[in-house]
Amino acid sequence: MEKNIKVSIVVPIYNVEKYLNQCLKSIKKQTLKEIEIICVDDGSTDKSLDIVKKYALKDKRFKYFTKENSGYGNSMNLGFEHALGEYIGIVESDDYIDSHMFEDLYNIAKKNDAEIVKSDYYEFQTEKSKKFDYIKTVHIPYLYNKILNPSEETEIFHFRMNTWTGIYKNSFIKKNNIRHNETPGASYQDNGFWFKTLALTTRIYYVDKAYYYYRQDNPNSSINNKKKVFCMCDEYAHIREFLDSNDILKSNFLKVFLIKKYFNYFYTYKRIADKYKISFLKRFAKEFNESYKKKEFDENLMDSREMGILLRIMKDPEGFYYDDTIYCLNEEFYNKSNRYNYLLEEVKK
Repeated sequence: MEKNIKVSIVVPIYNVEKYLNQCLKSIKKQTLKEIEIICVDDGSTDKSLDIVKKYALKDKRFKYFTKENSGYGNSMNLGFEHALGEYIGIVESDDYIDSHMFEDLYNIAKKNDAEIVKSDYYEFQTEKSKKFDYIKTVHIPYLYNKILNPSEETEIFHFRMNTWTGIYKNSFIKKNNIRHNETPGASYQDNGFWFKTLALTTRIYYVDKAYYYYRQDNPNSSINNKKKVFCMCDEYAHIREFLDSNDILKSNFLKVFLIKKYFNYFYTYKRIADKYKISFLKRFAKEFNESYKKKEFDENLMDSREMGILLRIMKDPEGFYYDDTIYCLNEEFYNKSNRYNYLLEEVKK
């Protein structure tokens, strides 16, 4: 490992010519100079690779790899494999970062001997407004700015799920052989990496300052893609295999894994196209019924409302779909009726 590289920054790229300059420029301007920027182009068909090459010609810290389209997980693993820095960071190619991000996070990591340091972030939408929403990664204030061990503070698994607001110690990643799932064309492949890093670390630090700008107006096509409807299920099967391979990790984290699985499955159910919802709910019900039969699920870890939803899905997924859809349509009708009546009264004035 080259001693002069403090942070390797991995940038996965696929057809992002519209945003890539802003992303790479923000990395180039980092106040921490001892960095390398590893750009992995996943078979882009636009001008993304040309943009990367221009940066590499002017700044030797930029390195790039090109390959046939093989998915996000493969791109991330390739970038991590070539990382020479003491720590590794991730910047998605349609986002950008504050110029002090990696200097601040690196100094915090060194001072606290942390394996992982994560920060808060901003959400924004380019097309609709210039408003930036500050997002707290941690919902329990006293868990900021201190070293935490997830096996002792499992509430960490209920913090904001992301992999790109922080840095990871390279030796920690390599020692534990932590990799992204490489299912070709799949989505949500950061979920497994996120879970594994939390389950394996004993020294993680959350800083209450935002450095990362997360773009929200790049719609995920997976909601209308039949091939990607079950990608979340595949990713959680990957995480389950990881837990099943280690009895200690399984004992420590299986219950919290099932809670995360429920919330992410329900999130997916709400996002996918209507024509796929019933088939998704049937798989949802099947998997959780299997966990209940094995007595793996702890009902005390969920509030009564969420527990009620899960039990309804498990008992009758198709019936839940119809009830939920009618409820949502009634809510939509009620809100629009109120809006209509309000506007009608305004016109009469």
